[in-house]
Amino acid sequence: MRQLLLPCLLLALLACAGTARADRVADAGGNHPIAIVIHGGAGTIRRSDMTPAQEAAYRQALAQALQAGYGMLKTGGRAIDAVQAAIVVMEDSPLFNAGRGAVFTRGGHNELDAAIMDGATLEAGAVGAVQHIRNPIKLAYAVMTQTPHVMLVGEGAEEFAWAHGFTFTPESWFYTERRWQEHIDGLGHLSEHMAGTPERLVSGRGWAYGTVGAVALDRAGHIAAGTSTGGLTNKLDGRVGDSPIIGAGTYADDATCGASGTGTGEYYMRLDLTKSISDLMALKGWTLQHAADYMIHSRLVALGGEETGGVIALDAKGDIATPFNTSGMYRGWIDPHGHMTVKIYGDE
Repeated sequence: MRQLLLPCLLLALLACAGTARADRVADAGGNHPIAIVIHGGAGTIRRSDMTPAQEAAYRQALAQALQAGYGMLKTGGRAIDAVQAAIVVMEDSPLFNAGRGAVFTRGGHNELDAAIMDGATLEAGAVGAVQHIRNPIKLAYAVMTQTPHVMLVGEGAEEFAWAHGFTFTPESWFYTERRWQEHIDGLGHLSEHMAGTPERLVSGRGWAYGTVGAVALDRAGHIAAGTSTGGLTNKLDGRVGDSPIIGAGTYADDATCGASGTGTGEYYMRLDLTKSISDLMALKGWTLQHAADYMIHSRLVALGGEETGGVIALDAKGDIATPFNTSGMYRGWIDPHGHMTVKIYGDE
């Protein structure tokens, strides 16, 4: 009996702690300008490789995600809820490397990572290498609000999800013929791309890129950021990338900015890239654009990460930055004036 009571008591205490924390954060009521920016991944994205129908589908999906997030902000919702709303749309789409459209590991599985961070409190939640969660961004939020931890991974994360009422999604939900074919094609290049140094592990022909993310600013002036991904095609089973690592692929601080990265995660982790953007603003007084450009076009490239990715970022004034060093990045934003922009290619 004692063995049964202790886990139940622990779960109750964790739930109370999460509720208390949530109660400390005020709602987003106020008159502050609102804005949202999203990405659907960076990489080798060229007009010549995409049909008009495919391009239209991506633009429509990005617009739908923006509208889902902005709709919450417009009615006084919190930035952290807007981030989830936007990312859920992209996780449910087979177009992006997150949730339903996630790539396959070397062993033929889908392993999903996600993180979310509240710039008002610096609280964050993350999950890594989960296989049966339809919307990992929601589970990351539950980790933030219902536990004293920041990250849960693998079976432990899924046990937590089950205990908190998440419905397990069958593997067939995540299967797409496009991603499976990329997996099969990529197996032929394993000796070339997956052996040796980390640089060789993640370099390649465009199949190393993916991820979705969102950053939002609400009427109370609070910033939140979130990122979700299936990782690298044919990554080793159990590999966790930068997306769920706070400060690497995801970061938010009301005092500076929120940011979400997309690209080769091994570089982002080694640079602590999204936190570095915030630090450059806080410690050097740089603008958002200057800091984001420096990290993507200078620091990332100097480390060997040329043509490896990009970042979206948003500051408390509503300024937006979306630098990338690849041929394209699925991206879009709604600025403080309510104007929506959706772009794909580097020359837009």
